[in-house]
Amino acid sequence: MANMIHTDPTKRHDFVLLFDVTNGNPNGDPDAGNLPRLDPETMCGLVTDVCLKRKVRNYVDMSRGDQGRFKIYIQNREALNSLHQRAYEGLGLKSTGTKQKKEDIDRVKGWMCQNFFDIRTFGAVMTTGVNCGQVQGPAQLTFAKSLDPIVPLDISITRIAITKPEDMKFVEAESEGEKDKGGKVTEMGRKAIVPYGLYQGFGFFNPLFAEKTGFSAEDLQIFWEALQKMFDLDRSASRGFMALRGLFVFSHENKLGNAPAHVLLDRIQTRKKDGIETPRSFEDYQVVVNEKDLPQGITLTRLAG
Repeated sequence: MANMIHTDPTKRHDFVLLFDVTNGNPNGDPDAGNLPRLDPETMCGLVTDVCLKRKVRNYVDMSRGDQGRFKIYIQNREALNSLHQRAYEGLGLKSTGTKQKKEDIDRVKGWMCQNFFDIRTFGAVMTTGVNCGQVQGPAQLTFAKSLDPIVPLDISITRIAITKPEDMKFVEAESEGEKDKGGKVTEMGRKAIVPYGLYQGFGFFNPLFAEKTGFSAEDLQIFWEALQKMFDLDRSASRGFMALRGLFVFSHENKLGNAPAHVLLDRIQTRKKDGIETPRSFEDYQVVVNEKDLPQGITLTRLAG
């Protein structure tokens, strides 16, 4: 039987995530007209941790959202305070009136962790009116950054569907061969894409926080599953083609860690192949995994790549 240490929530885990995008926008910046996010000094692309966590949440919601323990807290179907109120009602406690006791806050916080996957995974600040306390989650992700500079393209697109009813008069006139009345028969739009980019991000799992949120081995297995499959359930025209290219997990025997995270993560090196100036596919890169002389108590598991 394969070593399943990477699904043990009593162990510390550090991991490297590699994914790429082809002719798509992996994470638009609302402050820049939804162009792909960039580091202005290096011109390397960025994908936020919030974006990656959203994909994990969406996968868990679609695959297990009908199960009680795997509901998603950060969503757009119900107000957060309504969810908080549900916790108080479920425990027979009052959320208003006299000052809440610490033990009551701890109870509702535990109820929220038990019922919402993303709270016991990523944590949450639940002090928005109906106070359910704060949770520090065991799993955390960094921003992902492209390994090379990217050049976002802002492409013009057209459509024949007209938005405003009054503009349809001009379309009908054109179709009947009448003289152009200055209207429009198409509407213009913009689409921002990255021709190609390979991104690398890092993640960390802390078993000490997992104990506090009730995070289980099943939860951890689902988390790895979500990272492996989240791009396949997140397809859209704007995101082009995105794919997971590598997921490397370093597991520690000691819950406090057997080696510094950066020492382990640096063992995954990805570089352009000789002769490649402008990468246009994953085949233009070489991923080198240094598995020799791993620190004592460290196990490397390749979940992808």
